[in-house]
Amino acid sequence: MQFRLFSFALLILNCMDYGHCQASRWRRSKRASYGPNPICKGCLSCSKDNGCIRCQHKLFFFLRREGMRQYGECLHSCPSGYYGLRTPDMNRCSRCRIENCDSCFSRDFCTKCKTGFYSHRGRCFRGCPPGFAALEELMECVEGCEVGQWSEWGTCSRNNKTCGFKWGLETRTRQIVKKPAKDTIPCPTIAESRRCKMAMRHCPGDFVKIYRFETVLM
Repeated sequence: MQFRLFSFALLILNCMDYGHCQASRWRRSKRASYGPNPICKGCLSCSKDNGCIRCQHKLFFFLRREGMRQYGECLHSCPSGYYGLRTPDMNRCSRCRIENCDSCFSRDFCTKCKTGFYSHRGRCFRGCPPGFAALEELMECVEGCEVGQWSEWGTCSRNNKTCGFKWGLETRTRQIVKKPAKDTIPCPTIAESRRCKMAMRHCPGDFVKIYRFETVLM
């Protein structure tokens, strides 16, 4: 009697193990029904000629093109020039539509530009727009130093005198309206000078001094 009970218990355990194995085998076949083909890694369904058709949850479907051939892949992250678009149907890698963009957050917002380009408000530029300065270490455009309009040219002078010389210098200035976002960003020059011709070659009183000097000599 005990032997029969023991045999019955073994039979039940074997059936349970078989059912578990069958269920595991079914789940594995559902996750990857592609056989040994490495192109089909991460696929839910796969074709020998076209690669992945559907991907596992959380993976992104990417259609790779090589010459005239194209095939699907399932990736954890999208390659350069693409961004991950999650949809209820299937996650896909969608191409960035911004020129000279290396990686993007969405179709129309770049987060990293290609080498030699500066990032500014989701776009890529060879040089920063007016009013912005380049941060070389980050390759980004930030708010630069903003200055006002030039003043009128000042009086022509030399050695703090407006007469007594043929040539002098005149100066004009402008004010800093807005300081730059970073202290390392220089501001444009706020003062400049140029050579000018004095309106009065001789100062008032020079002729009196000359006359007195000549009188003393006489």
